[in-house]
Amino acid sequence: MTTTAPPTAPPTCRPPLHRHWLRTGWVMTASGWSANQFSALLGAYHSDLGLTAATTTALFGIYVLGLIPGLLLGGPAADRRGRRPVVFVSLMVSALATVLLMAGSAATGLLWPGRFLTGIGAGALLSAGSAWIKELSSPPYDTVATGGAAARRSGLFLSAGFATGGLVAALIAQWAPAPMITAYLPHLVLSVAAALLAARAPETARPGGRLAPPASGHPATMHTAASDGPTGERATASDGPAGGWTMASDGRPAEERTAASDGPTPELAFASHGPTAAPSTAPGTAFRRLVAPVAPWVFVAPSIALATLPGLVDAGLTGWQTVYAGIVTAVTPGTGLLVAPLARRLATRHRIATAVAGLAAVILGLFLAAFAVARVRPDAALLASAVLGAGYGLCVAYGLTEVAALAPPDRLARLTARFWALCYLGFCAPYAITLLSGPFAPAAVLLAAVLPAAATLALIARRGTRPTA
Repeated sequence: MTTTAPPTAPPTCRPPLHRHWLRTGWVMTASGWSANQFSALLGAYHSDLGLTAATTTALFGIYVLGLIPGLLLGGPAADRRGRRPVVFVSLMVSALATVLLMAGSAATGLLWPGRFLTGIGAGALLSAGSAWIKELSSPPYDTVATGGAAARRSGLFLSAGFATGGLVAALIAQWAPAPMITAYLPHLVLSVAAALLAARAPETARPGGRLAPPASGHPATMHTAASDGPTGERATASDGPAGGWTMASDGRPAEERTAASDGPTPELAFASHGPTAAPSTAPGTAFRRLVAPVAPWVFVAPSIALATLPGLVDAGLTGWQTVYAGIVTAVTPGTGLLVAPLARRLATRHRIATAVAGLAAVILGLFLAAFAVARVRPDAALLASAVLGAGYGLCVAYGLTEVAALAPPDRLARLTARFWALCYLGFCAPYAITLLSGPFAPAAVLLAAVLPAAATLALIARRGTRPTA
Protein backbone atom coordinates (compact mmCIF):
# COMPACT_ATOMS: atom_id res chain seq x y z
CA MET A 1 0.00 0.00 0.00
CA THR A 2 1.33 3.40 -1.00
CA THR A 3 1.37 6.09 1.60
CA THR A 4 0.98 9.63 0.41
CA ALA A 5 2.68 12.24 2.49
CA PRO A 6 0.41 15.03 3.63
CA PRO A 7 0.84 18.21 1.66
CA THR A 8 3.14 20.69 3.27
CA ALA A 9 2.49 24.39 3.43
CA PRO A 10 4.35 26.34 0.81
CA PRO A 11 7.40 28.13 2.17
CA THR A 12 6.96 31.77 2.97
CA CYS A 13 8.15 33.82 0.02
CA ARG A 14 10.80 36.08 1.48
CA PRO A 15 12.07 38.80 -0.83
CA PRO A 16 15.73 39.39 -1.33
CA LEU A 17 17.11 42.74 -0.26
CA HIS A 18 16.18 44.95 -3.19
CA ARG A 19 18.75 47.52 -4.18
CA HIS A 20 16.89 49.66 -6.66
CA TRP A 21 17.73 52.61 -4.43
CA LEU A 22 21.42 51.97 -5.15
CA ARG A 23 20.81 52.63 -8.83
CA THR A 24 19.08 55.93 -8.15
CA GLY A 25 21.58 56.94 -5.47
CA TRP A 26 24.18 57.81 -8.10
CA VAL A 27 21.85 60.55 -9.29
CA MET A 28 22.42 62.29 -5.95
CA THR A 29 26.17 61.78 -6.30
CA ALA A 30 26.08 63.42 -9.73
CA SER A 31 24.23 66.38 -8.21
CA GLY A 32 26.79 66.84 -5.43
CA TRP A 33 29.69 66.39 -7.85
CA SER A 34 28.38 69.05 -10.24
CA ALA A 35 28.13 71.56 -7.40
CA ASN A 36 31.55 71.02 -5.88
CA GLN A 37 33.76 70.51 -8.93
CA PHE A 38 33.69 74.28 -9.46
CA SER A 39 34.32 75.12 -5.80
CA ALA A 40 37.78 73.54 -5.79
CA LEU A 41 38.78 75.62 -8.84
CA LEU A 42 37.94 79.05 -7.42
CA GLY A 43 41.59 79.76 -6.65
CA ALA A 44 42.66 78.59 -10.10
CA TYR A 45 40.15 80.89 -11.79
CA HIS A 46 41.49 83.73 -9.68
CA SER A 47 45.16 83.07 -10.43
CA ASP A 48 45.04 81.69 -14.00
CA LEU A 49 42.19 83.67 -15.54
CA GLY A 50 42.57 86.81 -13.46
CA LEU A 51 39.03 86.80 -12.04
CA THR A 52 38.61 88.89 -8.90
CA ALA A 53 37.66 87.36 -5.56
CA ALA A 54 34.27 89.07 -5.75
CA THR A 55 33.65 87.59 -9.22
CA THR A 56 34.61 84.05 -8.24
CA THR A 57 32.46 84.28 -5.11
CA ALA A 58 29.54 85.58 -7.19
CA LEU A 59 30.00 82.68 -9.62
CA PHE A 60 29.90 80.37 -6.64
CA GLY A 61 26.66 81.97 -5.46
CA ILE A 62 24.81 82.25 -8.79
CA TYR A 63 24.48 78.50 -8.58
CA VAL A 64 21.78 79.14 -5.97
CA LEU A 65 19.80 81.37 -8.36
CA GLY A 66 19.45 78.39 -10.67
CA LEU A 67 19.11 75.79 -7.98
CA ILE A 68 16.06 77.24 -6.23
CA PRO A 69 13.82 77.28 -9.35
CA GLY A 70 15.24 73.86 -10.21
CA LEU A 71 14.06 72.59 -6.84
CA LEU A 72 10.72 74.36 -6.80
CA LEU A 73 9.84 73.30 -10.35
CA GLY A 74 11.49 69.88 -10.32
CA GLY A 75 9.71 68.67 -7.19
CA PRO A 76 6.13 69.28 -8.39
CA ALA A 77 7.08 68.02 -11.87
CA ALA A 78 8.37 64.77 -10.35
CA ASP A 79 5.09 64.37 -8.45
CA ARG A 80 3.00 65.00 -11.58
CA ARG A 81 5.08 63.31 -14.30
CA GLY A 82 7.06 60.73 -12.36
CA ARG A 83 10.59 60.53 -10.98
CA ARG A 84 12.32 59.05 -14.03
CA PRO A 85 11.63 61.74 -16.69
CA VAL A 86 12.59 64.57 -14.35
CA VAL A 87 15.82 62.81 -13.41
CA PHE A 88 16.83 62.18 -17.03
CA VAL A 89 16.11 65.74 -18.16
CA SER A 90 17.99 67.09 -15.14
CA LEU A 91 21.03 64.94 -15.90
CA MET A 92 21.09 66.33 -19.44
CA VAL A 93 20.85 69.92 -18.16
CA SER A 94 23.64 69.22 -15.67
CA ALA A 95 25.87 67.79 -18.40
CA LEU A 96 25.19 70.81 -20.65
CA ALA A 97 26.18 73.09 -17.77
CA THR A 98 29.48 71.26 -17.37
CA VAL A 99 30.20 71.68 -21.10
CA LEU A 100 29.61 75.43 -20.74
CA LEU A 101 32.02 75.55 -17.79
CA MET A 102 34.63 73.79 -19.88
CA ALA A 103 34.15 76.36 -22.64
CA GLY A 104 34.45 79.09 -20.01
CA SER A 105 38.23 78.65 -19.93
CA ALA A 106 38.30 80.37 -23.34
CA ALA A 107 35.27 82.64 -22.95
CA THR A 108 34.75 83.52 -19.28
CA GLY A 109 31.26 84.89 -20.00
CA LEU A 110 30.07 81.30 -20.41
CA LEU A 111 30.86 80.59 -16.77
CA TRP A 112 27.74 82.50 -15.71
CA PRO A 113 25.15 80.45 -17.66
CA GLY A 114 27.20 77.34 -16.86
CA ARG A 115 26.88 77.89 -13.13
CA PHE A 116 23.22 78.91 -13.42
CA LEU A 117 22.34 75.74 -15.35
CA THR A 118 24.39 73.71 -12.87
CA GLY A 119 22.01 74.93 -10.18
CA ILE A 120 18.90 74.11 -12.21
CA GLY A 121 20.09 70.57 -12.96
CA ALA A 122 21.30 69.90 -9.42
CA GLY A 123 18.10 71.25 -7.86
CA ALA A 124 15.80 69.09 -9.95
CA LEU A 125 18.02 66.06 -9.33
CA LEU A 126 17.89 66.64 -5.59
CA SER A 127 14.11 66.90 -5.37
CA ALA A 128 13.26 64.05 -7.75
CA GLY A 129 16.18 61.85 -6.66
CA SER A 130 15.48 62.19 -2.93
CA ALA A 131 11.82 61.25 -3.44
CA TRP A 132 12.76 58.32 -5.69
CA ILE A 133 15.23 56.94 -3.15
CA LYS A 134 12.71 57.38 -0.36
CA GLU A 135 10.07 55.37 -2.19
CA LEU A 136 12.51 52.67 -3.30
CA SER A 137 13.64 52.35 0.33
CA SER A 138 10.08 51.64 1.48
CA PRO A 139 7.71 48.70 0.98
CA PRO A 140 6.86 47.15 -1.39
CA TYR A 141 10.22 47.83 -3.06
CA ASP A 142 12.33 47.37 0.08
CA THR A 143 10.84 45.46 3.02
CA VAL A 144 13.95 45.37 5.19
CA ALA A 145 14.97 49.03 5.39
CA THR A 146 14.75 50.53 8.87
CA GLY A 147 13.20 53.88 9.73
CA GLY A 148 15.19 56.80 8.38
CA ALA A 149 17.10 54.64 5.90
CA ALA A 150 16.05 56.72 2.89
CA ALA A 151 17.24 59.95 4.46
CA ARG A 152 20.59 58.40 5.34
CA ARG A 153 21.01 56.94 1.85
CA SER A 154 20.22 60.24 0.13
CA GLY A 155 22.57 62.12 2.41
CA LEU A 156 25.39 59.61 1.98
CA PHE A 157 25.24 59.62 -1.81
CA LEU A 158 25.00 63.41 -1.92
CA SER A 159 27.91 63.83 0.49
CA ALA A 160 29.98 61.36 -1.54
CA GLY A 161 29.47 63.55 -4.60
CA PHE A 162 30.40 66.68 -2.69
CA ALA A 163 33.52 65.08 -1.26
CA THR A 164 34.92 63.41 -4.36
CA GLY A 165 33.88 65.99 -6.97
CA GLY A 166 35.95 68.81 -5.52
CA LEU A 167 38.95 66.66 -4.69
CA VAL A 168 39.14 65.02 -8.11
CA ALA A 169 38.75 68.36 -9.88
CA ALA A 170 41.50 69.90 -7.75
CA LEU A 171 43.95 67.05 -8.36
CA ILE A 172 43.32 67.17 -12.11
CA ALA A 173 43.68 70.95 -12.15
CA GLN A 174 46.99 70.72 -10.30
CA TRP A 175 48.74 68.26 -12.60
CA ALA A 176 46.75 67.61 -15.81
CA PRO A 177 47.06 69.65 -19.00
CA ALA A 178 44.29 72.15 -19.86
CA PRO A 179 43.04 71.97 -16.25
CA MET A 180 39.96 74.14 -16.78
CA ILE A 181 38.72 71.59 -19.31
CA THR A 182 39.97 68.22 -18.09
CA ALA A 183 38.84 68.85 -14.49
CA TYR A 184 35.23 68.67 -15.66
CA LEU A 185 35.45 65.47 -17.70
CA PRO A 186 34.77 63.08 -14.77
CA HIS A 187 31.39 64.68 -14.19
CA LEU A 188 30.32 63.96 -17.76
CA VAL A 189 31.28 60.31 -17.28
CA LEU A 190 29.43 60.16 -13.96
CA SER A 191 26.29 61.71 -15.51
CA VAL A 192 26.18 59.05 -18.23
CA ALA A 193 26.75 56.27 -15.69
CA ALA A 194 24.04 57.64 -13.37
CA ALA A 195 21.55 57.78 -16.26
CA LEU A 196 22.28 54.19 -17.26
CA LEU A 197 21.86 52.94 -13.71
CA ALA A 198 18.69 54.94 -13.06
CA ALA A 199 17.17 53.56 -16.27
CA ARG A 200 17.07 50.13 -14.58
CA ALA A 201 15.19 51.36 -11.50
CA PRO A 202 11.38 51.13 -11.43
CA GLU A 203 9.22 54.23 -11.61
CA THR A 204 7.52 54.76 -8.24
CA ALA A 205 5.07 57.58 -9.02
CA ARG A 206 2.10 57.67 -11.33
CA PRO A 207 0.88 60.89 -12.96
CA GLY A 208 -0.96 62.86 -10.33
CA GLY A 209 1.32 61.84 -7.48
CA ARG A 210 0.00 58.36 -6.69
CA LEU A 211 2.48 55.66 -5.88
CA ALA A 212 2.98 53.19 -8.71
CA PRO A 213 2.55 49.51 -7.76
CA PRO A 214 5.45 47.11 -8.33
CA ALA A 215 5.41 44.85 -11.34
CA SER A 216 3.20 41.76 -11.20
CA GLY A 217 4.92 38.94 -9.39
CA HIS A 218 7.26 41.27 -7.58
CA PRO A 219 8.58 39.26 -4.64
CA ALA A 220 7.91 42.05 -2.20
CA THR A 221 4.22 41.88 -3.13
CA MET A 222 4.20 38.12 -2.56
CA HIS A 223 5.79 38.58 0.84
CA THR A 224 3.25 41.21 1.80
CA ALA A 225 0.35 39.01 0.84
CA ALA A 226 1.80 36.05 2.72
CA SER A 227 2.62 37.89 5.91
CA ASP A 228 -0.03 40.56 6.25
CA GLY A 229 -3.23 39.10 4.96
CA PRO A 230 -5.45 40.30 2.15
CA THR A 231 -5.08 43.99 2.72
CA GLY A 232 -1.32 44.07 3.03
CA GLU A 233 -1.47 47.27 5.01
CA ARG A 234 1.85 46.86 6.74
CA ALA A 235 3.55 47.04 3.38
CA THR A 236 2.58 50.69 3.11
CA ALA A 237 4.57 51.82 6.13
CA SER A 238 6.82 54.60 5.01
CA ASP A 239 10.36 55.38 5.83
CA GLY A 240 11.07 57.97 8.46
CA PRO A 241 10.54 58.48 12.15
CA ALA A 242 6.82 59.04 11.90
CA GLY A 243 6.16 56.18 9.58
CA GLY A 244 5.03 58.50 6.79
CA TRP A 245 1.48 59.43 5.82
CA THR A 246 0.75 56.55 3.46
CA MET A 247 -2.97 55.82 3.39
CA ALA A 248 -4.42 52.37 3.98
CA SER A 249 -7.34 51.02 2.02
CA ASP A 250 -9.95 52.51 4.35
CA GLY A 251 -8.61 56.05 4.08
CA ARG A 252 -6.90 56.14 7.46
CA PRO A 253 -3.12 56.44 7.79
CA ALA A 254 -1.64 52.95 7.64
CA GLU A 255 0.32 53.47 10.82
CA GLU A 256 -2.89 54.45 12.65
CA ARG A 257 -4.56 51.16 11.73
CA THR A 258 -1.42 49.19 12.62
CA ALA A 259 -1.30 50.89 15.99
CA ALA A 260 -4.94 50.07 16.62
CA SER A 261 -4.59 46.40 15.74
CA ASP A 262 -1.10 45.43 16.73
CA GLY A 263 -0.01 47.90 19.41
CA PRO A 264 2.76 50.43 19.12
CA THR A 265 5.15 49.84 16.23
CA PRO A 266 8.82 50.77 16.36
CA GLU A 267 8.10 53.62 13.94
CA LEU A 268 5.37 55.04 16.17
CA ALA A 269 7.46 54.62 19.27
CA PHE A 270 10.19 56.58 17.58
CA ALA A 271 7.78 59.28 16.44
CA SER A 272 6.35 59.73 19.91
CA HIS A 273 9.72 59.89 21.62
CA GLY A 274 9.61 63.32 23.15
CA PRO A 275 6.65 65.63 23.65
CA THR A 276 6.83 67.32 20.28
CA ALA A 277 5.99 64.44 18.03
CA ALA A 278 2.24 64.76 18.13
CA PRO A 279 0.72 62.76 15.30
CA SER A 280 -1.99 65.40 14.85
CA THR A 281 0.47 68.14 13.93
CA ALA A 282 -0.07 69.18 10.32
CA PRO A 283 2.93 68.43 8.05
CA GLY A 284 3.18 72.05 6.89
CA THR A 285 3.13 73.38 10.45
CA ALA A 286 5.75 70.93 11.66
CA PHE A 287 7.92 71.75 8.64
CA ARG A 288 7.78 75.48 9.34
CA ARG A 289 8.40 75.10 13.07
CA LEU A 290 11.11 72.45 13.20
CA VAL A 291 12.67 72.01 9.75
CA ALA A 292 12.69 75.40 8.02
CA PRO A 293 14.83 77.20 10.65
CA VAL A 294 17.54 74.51 10.47
CA ALA A 295 17.59 74.12 6.68
CA PRO A 296 19.77 77.16 5.70
CA TRP A 297 22.51 76.05 8.08
CA VAL A 298 22.84 72.79 6.14
CA PHE A 299 24.88 74.65 3.50
CA VAL A 300 25.99 77.74 5.39
CA ALA A 301 28.53 75.48 7.10
CA PRO A 302 30.13 73.75 4.08
CA SER A 303 29.92 76.81 1.81
CA ILE A 304 32.00 78.83 4.28
CA ALA A 305 34.48 75.97 4.50
CA LEU A 306 34.71 75.56 0.72
CA ALA A 307 34.48 79.08 -0.66
CA THR A 308 35.69 81.34 2.16
CA LEU A 309 38.33 79.67 4.29
CA PRO A 310 40.86 78.44 1.66
CA GLY A 311 41.38 81.88 0.17
CA LEU A 312 41.90 83.47 3.59
CA VAL A 313 44.52 81.07 4.96
CA ASP A 314 46.56 79.89 1.95
CA ALA A 315 49.09 82.71 1.89
CA GLY A 316 51.94 80.34 2.74
CA LEU A 317 50.88 77.59 0.34
CA THR A 318 52.36 78.98 -2.86
CA GLY A 319 51.79 76.55 -5.72
CA TRP A 320 49.57 74.27 -3.64
CA GLN A 321 46.48 76.42 -3.19
CA THR A 322 44.36 74.33 -5.53
CA VAL A 323 45.33 71.05 -3.88
CA TYR A 324 44.63 72.53 -0.45
CA ALA A 325 41.19 73.69 -1.65
CA GLY A 326 40.56 70.20 -3.00
CA ILE A 327 41.46 68.64 0.34
CA VAL A 328 39.05 71.00 2.09
CA THR A 329 36.28 70.05 -0.35
CA ALA A 330 36.89 66.39 0.49
CA VAL A 331 37.23 66.78 4.26
CA THR A 332 34.13 68.92 4.75
CA PRO A 333 31.45 66.63 3.26
CA GLY A 334 33.56 63.60 4.13
CA THR A 335 33.06 64.40 7.80
CA GLY A 336 29.38 64.72 7.03
CA LEU A 337 29.49 61.10 5.87
CA LEU A 338 31.29 59.93 9.00
CA VAL A 339 28.73 61.39 11.40
CA ALA A 340 25.85 59.39 9.87
CA PRO A 341 25.95 56.70 12.63
CA LEU A 342 25.94 59.46 15.26
CA ALA A 343 22.92 61.06 13.59
CA ARG A 344 21.12 57.73 13.72
CA ARG A 345 21.82 57.26 17.44
CA LEU A 346 20.83 60.82 18.30
CA ALA A 347 17.55 60.46 16.42
CA THR A 348 16.54 57.55 18.65
CA ARG A 349 17.01 59.69 21.75
CA HIS A 350 14.85 62.66 20.82
CA ARG A 351 13.28 64.06 17.70
CA ILE A 352 15.38 67.25 17.67
CA ALA A 353 18.60 65.83 19.13
CA THR A 354 20.27 65.58 15.70
CA ALA A 355 19.37 69.18 14.86
CA VAL A 356 20.68 70.47 18.18
CA ALA A 357 23.97 68.59 17.77
CA GLY A 358 24.31 69.82 14.17
CA LEU A 359 23.77 73.47 15.06
CA ALA A 360 26.20 73.15 17.98
CA ALA A 361 28.83 71.79 15.56
CA VAL A 362 28.21 74.73 13.20
CA ILE A 363 28.76 77.18 16.06
CA LEU A 364 32.00 75.46 17.12
CA GLY A 365 33.16 75.38 13.49
CA LEU A 366 32.57 79.12 13.11
CA PHE A 367 34.66 79.81 16.22
CA LEU A 368 37.48 77.67 14.86
CA ALA A 369 37.19 79.32 11.43
CA ALA A 370 37.49 82.78 12.97
CA PHE A 371 40.62 81.67 14.85
CA ALA A 372 42.15 80.15 11.72
CA VAL A 373 41.54 83.29 9.67
CA ALA A 374 42.84 85.63 12.39
CA ARG A 375 46.07 83.63 12.72
CA VAL A 376 46.29 82.58 9.02
CA ARG A 377 46.49 78.91 10.01
CA PRO A 378 45.70 76.42 7.21
CA ASP A 379 45.80 73.54 9.68
CA ALA A 380 43.24 75.19 11.95
CA ALA A 381 41.09 76.00 8.91
CA LEU A 382 41.15 72.34 7.94
CA LEU A 383 39.97 71.40 11.44
CA ALA A 384 37.26 74.06 11.23
CA SER A 385 36.16 72.62 7.89
CA ALA A 386 35.85 69.15 9.42
CA VAL A 387 33.70 70.47 12.29
CA LEU A 388 31.55 72.49 9.89
CA GLY A 389 31.20 69.34 7.79
CA ALA A 390 29.95 67.46 10.84
CA GLY A 391 27.35 70.19 11.36
CA TYR A 392 26.30 69.83 7.72
CA GLY A 393 25.96 66.05 8.01
CA LEU A 394 23.87 66.17 11.17
CA CYS A 395 21.59 68.96 9.95
CA VAL A 396 20.94 67.36 6.56
CA ALA A 397 20.19 63.98 8.17
CA TYR A 398 17.71 65.64 10.51
CA GLY A 399 16.00 67.58 7.74
CA LEU A 400 15.66 64.68 5.30
CA THR A 401 14.35 62.36 8.02
CA GLU A 402 11.73 64.88 9.12
CA VAL A 403 10.61 65.56 5.55
CA ALA A 404 10.29 61.84 4.80
CA ALA A 405 8.15 61.45 7.91
CA LEU A 406 5.93 64.46 7.31
CA ALA A 407 5.20 64.39 3.58
CA PRO A 408 2.15 62.61 2.14
CA PRO A 409 3.07 60.43 -0.86
CA ASP A 410 1.60 62.87 -3.40
CA ARG A 411 3.61 65.78 -1.98
CA LEU A 412 6.88 64.08 -1.10
CA ALA A 413 8.96 65.51 -3.95
CA ARG A 414 7.68 69.06 -3.54
CA LEU A 415 8.18 69.12 0.24
CA THR A 416 11.66 67.70 -0.33
CA ALA A 417 12.23 70.49 -2.87
CA ARG A 418 11.16 73.11 -0.34
CA PHE A 419 13.66 71.72 2.14
CA TRP A 420 16.54 71.76 -0.36
CA ALA A 421 15.59 75.27 -1.54
CA LEU A 422 15.89 76.55 2.02
CA CYS A 423 19.13 74.62 2.47
CA TYR A 424 20.75 76.20 -0.55
CA LEU A 425 20.07 79.70 0.69
CA GLY A 426 23.13 78.95 2.78
CA PHE A 427 25.27 79.13 -0.36
CA CYS A 428 24.82 82.91 -0.25
CA ALA A 429 26.87 83.05 2.96
CA PRO A 430 30.31 83.31 1.28
CA TYR A 431 29.18 86.25 -0.85
CA ALA A 432 27.78 88.01 2.24
CA ILE A 433 31.07 87.43 4.06
CA THR A 434 33.01 88.83 1.08
CA LEU A 435 30.87 92.00 1.07
CA LEU A 436 31.16 92.48 4.82
CA SER A 437 34.90 91.84 4.80
CA GLY A 438 35.43 95.31 3.30
CA PRO A 439 34.43 97.35 6.36
CA PHE A 440 35.08 94.53 8.85
CA ALA A 441 37.83 91.97 9.41
CA PRO A 442 36.90 88.54 8.02
CA ALA A 443 37.50 86.91 11.40
CA ALA A 444 35.05 89.34 13.01
CA VAL A 445 32.43 88.54 10.37
CA LEU A 446 32.79 84.82 11.07
CA LEU A 447 32.40 85.45 14.78
CA ALA A 448 29.28 87.51 14.12
CA ALA A 449 27.77 84.54 12.25
CA VAL A 450 27.75 82.66 15.56
CA LEU A 451 24.89 84.85 16.80
CA PRO A 452 22.18 83.77 14.31
CA ALA A 453 23.37 80.16 14.59
CA ALA A 454 23.01 80.28 18.36
CA ALA A 455 19.58 81.94 18.03
CA THR A 456 18.44 79.12 15.73
CA LEU A 457 19.71 76.53 18.20
CA ALA A 458 17.77 78.18 21.04
CA LEU A 459 14.62 78.40 18.90
CA ILE A 460 14.70 74.74 17.90
CA ALA A 461 15.45 73.62 21.47
CA ARG A 462 12.50 75.66 22.74
CA ARG A 463 10.07 74.47 20.08
CA GLY A 464 11.27 70.89 20.18
CA THR A 465 10.69 70.49 23.91
CA ARG A 466 7.34 72.29 24.05
CA PRO A 467 4.19 70.16 23.67
CA THR A 468 2.20 70.78 20.49
CA ALA A 469 -1.55 70.66 20.10
